Amino acid sequence: MNTPYRKDFPISWEELHRDARALSWRLLDRGPWKGIIAITRGGLVPAAIIARELDIRLIDTVCVVSYQESDSGEQDNQGQLNFLKKVDGDGEGFLLIDDLVDTGKTARAVREMLPKAHFATIYAKPAGRPLVDTFITEVSQDTWIRFPWDMEFQFAKPLVSR
Repeated sequence: MNTPYRKDFPISWEELHRDARALSWRLLDRGPWKGIIAITRGGLVPAAIIARELDIRLIDTVCVVSYQESDSGEQDNQGQLNFLKKVDGDGEGFLLIDDLVDTGKTARAVREMLPKAHFATIYAKPAGRPLVDTFITEVSQDTWIRFPWDMEFQFAKPLVSR
């Protein structure tokens, strides 16, 4: 398989929770917020954590399919965007939450739909970083982030093996 990802970055549940709380701290003084719009599916877990931390009860979703599953079961192929559900309005007063901005393809499309929303992600790659207002951690473009909901516990090979 030909993939642009050379590095593998697994994220544990604890790390994800810590980083989502850190994002909440950054967003705290930028409110008050009318609500959260989570980009599915990756934005659902961070949105739940942020909603709890900022005491936000109104949560909606933009449901979009962007990554296609390869024959090996990996989601490494960003295909055409398919919006399964949109939201009304321009996003004013809302937090737009996703786990990651990668190439910016999804972010750009959602930004056009909700231009006045404050877009926040936990992780940002260089190609998509200019499209978000707030993020916590930048990772290189050639890194594949493995989120805890996509992993099982198993043996990990050392970076260097003999």
